[in-house]
Amino acid sequence: SLFSLLLRWPPPRRESESVRWRSEGGVMEGWLGQASGLVPGNYLSQGTQAAASRRKLFKSLLSNRKLPHEPWAEETVLLFIRELSELDSNNFVQNAGVGEREGRVLSRLVRDRHFGLSHGIGRSGDISAVQPKAAGSSLLCKVCNFLVKDALRVAGLLDVGYVTTVPVATGMALTLVLQALRRRNPKGKYVVWPRIDQKTCLKCVYAANAEALVVESDTEGDQLVTDVDAVESLVSGERAEEILCVLTTTSCFAPRAADAVVEISKLCQRKGVAHVVNNAYGVQSAELCASLTSAFRKGRVDAVVQSTDKNFLVPVGGAVVCAPKGRDGIPTEVDQTYPGRASMSPLLDVAITLLSLGSRGWADLLTQREELFGYLKAQISSFASQRGERVLHTPGNPISVAMTLDGLRDGPCGGSDEKTRFLGSMLFQRCISGARVFAPGKSQRICGHDFANYGSHHPAYPHAYLNAAAAIGMTRQDVDVFLQKLAACWEKMGGTKDREKGEGAGAPSA
Repeated sequence: SLFSLLLRWPPPRRESESVRWRSEGGVMEGWLGQASGLVPGNYLSQGTQAAASRRKLFKSLLSNRKLPHEPWAEETVLLFIRELSELDSNNFVQNAGVGEREGRVLSRLVRDRHFGLSHGIGRSGDISAVQPKAAGSSLLCKVCNFLVKDALRVAGLLDVGYVTTVPVATGMALTLVLQALRRRNPKGKYVVWPRIDQKTCLKCVYAANAEALVVESDTEGDQLVTDVDAVESLVSGERAEEILCVLTTTSCFAPRAADAVVEISKLCQRKGVAHVVNNAYGVQSAELCASLTSAFRKGRVDAVVQSTDKNFLVPVGGAVVCAPKGRDGIPTEVDQTYPGRASMSPLLDVAITLLSLGSRGWADLLTQREELFGYLKAQISSFASQRGERVLHTPGNPISVAMTLDGLRDGPCGGSDEKTRFLGSMLFQRCISGARVFAPGKSQRICGHDFANYGSHHPAYPHAYLNAAAAIGMTRQDVDVFLQKLAACWEKMGGTKDREKGEGAGAPSA
């Protein structure tokens, strides 16, 4: 197999082709044996032992098939990628390609950017299939997937079966999953979809030639929660045979809470309905991972899709599709029906990043994010209370925090929703990205559906608000700068200054 090939790399040579010599430091093989008359053997032995220690890491990685505990140095990661690249035919010294696709790359900059890995991954019939001309690229694809699977375990997502990393972002990955479900259930054309006001989440349904049955959220105090009864009514009603799946969401913007994936999984198990989870940036939350693990164990989940860039700090362009043990069918079918070869760049980025972190570094990042969520919430709460606002109580959302803007809207903005929304523009102009401002009154039509008060996940949410997310990779300095600039914008809009300090700086000093 490919794995056993690399475990034995480099392959043993016949004795007639091998030059062996002994030195005080031990035994060395191959071309360095010819250097014994040029450099003292003990020096060469020490150097080759150092090089061999790196290759022991490679062997351990492929033997254990999980994240290394300690982070790899960049030089080690680079050597690993370079050695795999040498296994692809376009990098063979004596290769003469006479086909239309031989990994030819004109620009040296482009070649270096991809480490010479230009064949991509997969074959025409299966994105996970091994390419005869690209053993290194094929192996790197496998390495990426087992690293991701172990990263999910470290994050708290347990009982995971098959994992595939696909070179498309979350929305397209969801479309591939829904297409795979349609091949299993040709009659299925409706996707029961608890509303979340993010266009991709709806457009992926229609890209799969399906139709969404929108379920509005219930209000539970400040937060918006899944209307499980409405979902059950749809999967049990007159169109039950035409239900393709229920598509739930975990990670989202407050005040929406994560969907009740455990209850929905139990419902889908009872009704024999497929269940897909959009876990876009939920890997970074221990609470969301625990909820998904519980759903795996107590009910039915056919596939879970998560973003590579939002969870693993890499450029946009990849997604991870997985399923619980014993229900590997849909992710496997996604692999087997992907049309043609695919770019390996997103997988390469993830593999490099996870090797550079190791399980310890990855766990530290997750812990830091959890701690930062508490810090962000506390600082926004302090800022809000000093200005007559409050943080919305959304215990079902462990990533996003929202504070009311009711006083700002009714006071300085004169009741104008449009003026209230301008706060978001002001923040963006001051290099604060990711913060979202909602004020009622904005409707939007998407894929034939009309959504009142679009942006709030609800047709009649009673508050104007601003939200921000404590996402992986964020720092305390990011939070402090955000609060400082929010205070300045607040004062500029005519809002109340800090009641205690009598000034606009509501954030703590860095």
